[in-house]
Amino acid sequence: MKSLEIVFPKPNQVDLREGDVPDPGPDDLLIQTTCVLISTGTECTCLRGQFDPGTSWAGWVKYPFQPGYSLVGRVIKKGSAVKDFQEGDRVTCPVKHAQFALCSAAQARLIPDGVSDQEASWATLSYITQHGFRKAKLRLGEVVVVVGLGMLGQLIVQYARAAGAGEVIAIDTALGRLQLATAHGATAAISKPVSEAVDELKRLTGGRLADVVFDMTGHPDAFATALKLPRRFGRFVLVGDVANPSQQRLAQDVIMRDITILGAHATNPTPQPSDWAGYWSQNHMVQLFFQFLLRKQMRVSDLVTHRFPAPQAAEAYDLLMTRRSEAMGVILDHWQD
Repeated sequence: MKSLEIVFPKPNQVDLREGDVPDPGPDDLLIQTTCVLISTGTECTCLRGQFDPGTSWAGWVKYPFQPGYSLVGRVIKKGSAVKDFQEGDRVTCPVKHAQFALCSAAQARLIPDGVSDQEASWATLSYITQHGFRKAKLRLGEVVVVVGLGMLGQLIVQYARAAGAGEVIAIDTALGRLQLATAHGATAAISKPVSEAVDELKRLTGGRLADVVFDMTGHPDAFATALKLPRRFGRFVLVGDVANPSQQRLAQDVIMRDITILGAHATNPTPQPSDWAGYWSQNHMVQLFFQFLLRKQMRVSDLVTHRFPAPQAAEAYDLLMTRRSEAMGVILDHWQD
């Protein structure tokens, strides 16, 4: 069996190729893809190929590189040791963009009835952001600031409202992104560069500033300027990993106002719960995300702005590389005619 796959042969080039589909091992599932969600920040960084030497990016992205970790499909074959899944089950899993995908059963998540394939494609992003949100230890009524309203920032806004934040203030220069954020729970929006947002934040909070700031931008320059947004003894959460950490600068605000800096990366929560890792594994966080969708406490279907047939993947990435502020969620589907 052959599978259509998306590949970056070298920086700034997107191709399609056919690859062989191996039989699943005892603990694996073979999945026929219905749709994938492009993780716009991560995948555009991988496509550009501009990383500091010695970083996790430089160690991870080797060309030809296959992008993707947000796939939805149906199980068409399972390994002999798999007991929790059946052929025909709808699942989501964090594997590469391809027409047919092999996935460990431990990493697959069953999609409940009532959650669409399009919604389920956000599952990986849901636990990346939920992990970062948990690191902040939000308290009821606190002021949350979200800097950068891309896909991850939009989810953080919704988690903050669901968790009882008093104010959720969104900061971005793209008006469309701010409109989406306010439609999904942000109580105020600041349409300015983060370096110019302090006075407006003081006005909105009566001088209080933020209890928690989430930097979702993935840009090294945002770090030093966004450190002016937390209050004294506030918390600052970096979600994800910038490609050029040598350009990140630590401002004196950390020391002078006793700010706690917290990092959160998708690779740290374990797929399954354990005694040492605790209950909130990747799987349990995805289950909670699905519950929020079913209860209408969160929504992501209207965050999808573009759909492309998978054979037109190059057009999708061109949109994201040249006019990224016009797009939010970008789905690739129709893997075969």
